[in-house]
Amino acid sequence: MQLLRKILFPVSLVYALVVYLRNYFYDKGIFSSKSFEIPTVCIGNLSAGGTGKTPMVELLIALLKDNFKVAVLSRGYRRKSKGFVLADNEATVETLGDEPFQIFSKFSDITLAVDADRRNGIEILEKRMQPDVILLDDAYQHRKVSCGFSILLTSFGNLYVDDWYLPTGNLRDSKKEASRAAIVVVTKCPRDLSVDSRNAIMVKLKPEPRQKVLFSYLDYDDTIKAVDDSISLEELRTKEVTLVTGIANPRPLLDYLKSKGLRFMHLKFKDHHDFSDSELSVLREKQCILTTEKDFVRLKDKVDNLYFIPVKHRFFDDGESVLKRRLQEFMK
Repeated sequence: MQLLRKILFPVSLVYALVVYLRNYFYDKGIFSSKSFEIPTVCIGNLSAGGTGKTPMVELLIALLKDNFKVAVLSRGYRRKSKGFVLADNEATVETLGDEPFQIFSKFSDITLAVDADRRNGIEILEKRMQPDVILLDDAYQHRKVSCGFSILLTSFGNLYVDDWYLPTGNLRDSKKEASRAAIVVVTKCPRDLSVDSRNAIMVKLKPEPRQKVLFSYLDYDDTIKAVDDSISLEELRTKEVTLVTGIANPRPLLDYLKSKGLRFMHLKFKDHHDFSDSELSVLREKQCILTTEKDFVRLKDKVDNLYFIPVKHRFFDDGESVLKRRLQEFMK
């Protein structure tokens, strides 16, 4: 795969040119970007997948929902529905997509909708639901909407400044577009990341004076959950465990489980994977399946002995307080 990516370097140059021209046209007003009176918060990245957007959206919901009427608008990647869909009691993974359905399952007291046309989605939410704030999931590169407050995520193991354009690298947008972010979060850091290492990353990122750079790591729960059950991670030591992942970057989860001394067989699938009947038949034969929360919502009605491990962002120092304060200042 790495060899193929290098061979496709000329294609990445064409991609880079297209990205440059697109952003140039938006910057010059040739392409229009619409602003909305309702506060909009964008969460996204410059690279394709793997930065922890969904846990970040969930964190923002938790920080805002007690004081504001929150709506989340997502594209609903790989859903089977079309157009604008408002989540309700009849919502499924098929109608919303796996990540929006996961969010709505945990926060049924908020408004959640999916629409590939972000302008249309915001307009409908503004008219029908009248929220105080709309969180735009994975919308950093969608410049048809001019967001009031943008949070850019970049993974510690693949900083956008070290990346290159698709398909040779993982960049789907220009590095200079990082300047549009109010906050940059370096995610999936090692838990013992030193202050010197963080300062070195700051030097590489070269944030503007108005930007704040925060550092976070993924905090996995020691209790794993099923539909109607939960057990400690320690109890898995006595079971034959099969880890099933359909996410962009499972490495942090693998490292965590190994650090806990857990032995398991890993079945790795592509991000947002739709499990076939033959794959489900194989999984049904497993004694105990551990998976991510995103994969759990796809598999929970199809496979028994299925557990997921909850995960959330934890910030170094006072990062969460800084994030909350910046959001509150924006909402005033």
